[in-house]
Amino acid sequence: MGTRAGIVVTGTEVLTGRVADRNGPWLAERLREQGVDVAHVVVVGDRPDDLHAALEFLAGTEVELVITTGGLGPTADDLTAQVVGEFQGRPSEVDSEIEAHIAAIVERLSSSRNWRLDPQATAAANRKQALVPVGAAVLAPIGTAPGLVVPVAEGRSGPPVLVLPGPPAELQGMWPGALANPTVRAALGEPAEIRQRTIRLWGTPESELAAVLRAHEQRLEGLEITTCLREGELEIVTRFGAEAEDSYGGLESVLTDAFADTIFATDGRTVDEIVAGSLIERGSTIATAESCTAGLLAARLTERAGSSAYVLGGLVVYSNEAKHALAGVPTELIERVGAVSAEVAAALADGARGRLGADLGVGITGVAGPGGGSEEKPVGLVHLCVTDGSRTLARQVQLPGSRADVRARAVAVALHLIRRLLEETAAQG
Repeated sequence: MGTRAGIVVTGTEVLTGRVADRNGPWLAERLREQGVDVAHVVVVGDRPDDLHAALEFLAGTEVELVITTGGLGPTADDLTAQVVGEFQGRPSEVDSEIEAHIAAIVERLSSSRNWRLDPQATAAANRKQALVPVGAAVLAPIGTAPGLVVPVAEGRSGPPVLVLPGPPAELQGMWPGALANPTVRAALGEPAEIRQRTIRLWGTPESELAAVLRAHEQRLEGLEITTCLREGELEIVTRFGAEAEDSYGGLESVLTDAFADTIFATDGRTVDEIVAGSLIERGSTIATAESCTAGLLAARLTERAGSSAYVLGGLVVYSNEAKHALAGVPTELIERVGAVSAEVAAALADGARGRLGADLGVGITGVAGPGGGSEEKPVGLVHLCVTDGSRTLARQVQLPGSRADVRARAVAVALHLIRRLLEETAAQG
């Protein structure tokens, strides 16, 4: 992993969390495909001094390329091109050819969308977006903002800066042209494969994984191993060069031996992919009846294209009346054991399966919080059940976190119950 790059994501809306950063992770993965490791992703607001400081920091880490995203629009706070030019020792000038190109794009957009534009303001905006550091290469705009490749001025040292727009669709559309630029290509060097593999476990604490990795660290030379615990799933992502393939095989063997009962994917597949694949392979259908998760499981099951082949529908049964009317849960049962109970979860699973005519039914009921809990049934208590009519798996869990956390984690538990039932059924033929 010799070649390294740094990324600066600009935008106060990203810095403050109003908009999630989609560009940094996307660029990091595209660079990995080129054999380039990302040293840092820095997020800064729309302040020239902060952008300059971020560029100075990344240049000081001796990366071969710096990439910026955002700040190329027509408004006053879009100053990335100017700041990068100044940082590289290249003053900016209006590129008349680019200015005319941008004007044509704006005219075409205004005609197709029936915009009423102020000619003077539009001309000023076009002129601003056509400001190009002297000696920079221009990348054709996908929207209205061109990209730039800005090499450092003669007599100075530092990496070239690739300036890309902020809207993800524009950035991604410009990427092939950026890779074809000679300055960018020279900075990245010859593509060297960085392999990346993912293993997923369900229900294994990070502390247990850490102990196993420490015990076998001499066998894992050449591997960069990172772990992430998310909603009960432990994700192990390993990056390595081709020469360390045998070491990765050793890691997979170690983990398979140590966690045979909790590993559910060694090929990077998510639980969503496994469940979808199993349902399609079996030709089975599924339906849900959800109380505390209010349709979140059905939404997740249907995120994949083609899910209509196996998801028949979902019932959101938040009230006791809805549990009875829609899922057929007996009112007497709810009065006797309460809505949050193993019995009602089972009745919901049966109801979803029966009412919607599915092969599998899933029932979820619980206390998501922050109110509504009691000493007997505290916030975070969730009952889940999955059934195919002949086999039933049920689980009671006490989930930590906020209301959103409890709901999301309950969905994760449900998906793994579905996975287990499908795997056990397949194992029995």
